Amino acid sequence: MAATGTWAPKLGLDLRGGQTITLTAENETVTMESLELARDIIQQRVDGLGVGEASVVVQGERNIIVSAPNVERDDLVQLVGATAQLSFRPVLYVGAATGTDPSASPEPSESALPGLPTAPPSPAPSPSATPGEPVDQLPIAEVLAYQPTEDDLVAFEAYTCGDEQTETPTTALVACDTDGLQKFLLGPVAVRGQDLTTASFGIPQGELGYAVTLSFDAEGTANMSELTGALLGAAQPRDMFAIVLDGKVESAATAEARITNGEAIIRGGFTADSAAGLANVLKFGSLPLSFEPSQVETVSATLGGEQLRVGIIAGLIGLAVVMAYSFLYYRGMGIVVVASLAIAASATYASMVLLGEVVGFALNLPGIAGAIVGIAVTADSFIIYFERIRDEIREGRSLKSALVAGWRKARGTIVISDAVSLLSAVVLFVLAVGAVKGFAFTLGLTTLIDLAVVFFFTKPLVELLGRTRFYGEGHRWSGLDAAHMGVTRESLLGRRPRRPAAAPTIPQEA
Repeated sequence: MAATGTWAPKLGLDLRGGQTITLTAENETVTMESLELARDIIQQRVDGLGVGEASVVVQGERNIIVSAPNVERDDLVQLVGATAQLSFRPVLYVGAATGTDPSASPEPSESALPGLPTAPPSPAPSPSATPGEPVDQLPIAEVLAYQPTEDDLVAFEAYTCGDEQTETPTTALVACDTDGLQKFLLGPVAVRGQDLTTASFGIPQGELGYAVTLSFDAEGTANMSELTGALLGAAQPRDMFAIVLDGKVESAATAEARITNGEAIIRGGFTADSAAGLANVLKFGSLPLSFEPSQVETVSATLGGEQLRVGIIAGLIGLAVVMAYSFLYYRGMGIVVVASLAIAASATYASMVLLGEVVGFALNLPGIAGAIVGIAVTADSFIIYFERIRDEIREGRSLKSALVAGWRKARGTIVISDAVSLLSAVVLFVLAVGAVKGFAFTLGLTTLIDLAVVFFFTKPLVELLGRTRFYGEGHRWSGLDAAHMGVTRESLLGRRPRRPAAAPTIPQEA
């Protein structure tokens, strides 16, 4: 501990505060492979936010549990469960997101939206595809030639931010910005999210605000070049393209130059957190399943500190009860129990501190419970040993002989008892999820420490005390006195009882 400069164990979410989010898959068919893939993506998203020691585990057949210590962020729920369906679409029209009366739809001959044709245009040519094969994108030329239909105009007028809608890549889309202040009528998808290779955030050189930089593959680069080239010089808002994420317009950018190198920069009043969140969601891809946050729990640092205090008090009470019982029943030999518990507690604490530094082990409330159970395991080993010594003395052995024979017969029982406890901890650790693993881990750790303590400390200490006059001669407060053992003092000390002197033999006369 001194070498690493670490003197306290790392604390889990329930002891230092944070968030626990339970995500439930909404898809009809959910496989373990898709859950594991989603778990890996969510873990990357959370780690990308700089959330240290966050754990993401699969629970059951449909749930993923996200635990993030020291985090109380409202956007974390949206981030971990976002499906991240990204697309780039040309902007056809922009309006205020106040909504209008759907019944007041314009006549076909009237210009309902400035800058748009007064009559329904002919639909864009349908893309070629194999019959029965779904089409996920129009050719870029068809996207650029797309004109909104009468149904598109009516849908735009009637749309209110928050309304449910179905997003398809080959048709127009009505969407609002993330603030719900503007709504957009957008053309079909020009560049797919799958064509995005990486995303990063930062402050570009020579600028003052945060921005998100995107890089595209070959297909995405070609389509982005065609899109931005066609938008140059067009009248507003036809000179803009929107970046749509999960049905919301994250940014609507004006094409200032043709992007030919596959590098695009999103600007628009980002903060460090919002830029990092967008970049990470885009960079780590879409989730294979749709998730609904079924449970969100936030533990404040104050509540976590209170739970830690209560857990420590519970451990101290348990320790005090064991010590009181040991001195009451075993008298002076109770010092062996106290010394063994002190050594075991010190080794357990040091192990938790070092494991936290080396492998990131975080102590949680169930882990404290496992350590408290370890107090009973250590005390139980001493009781087995001492009761075996008493049995040997009652069978007629001296104290010195009983110390050796008692250990020889007790150690097998101690090993078997600890092996059962260790096996239980291993099985529980493998099958359990979340915080219960902390209980299993500390239970197994304290069991292993108990084996080391009883072999290399308790047994040698008992033999050493047996050589002293206070213990070896059976002082009444030593716990090894004859009355307490239910034997005679001579038997305890290995002395044969004195026989009465024989009467003198008087020779008889013949």
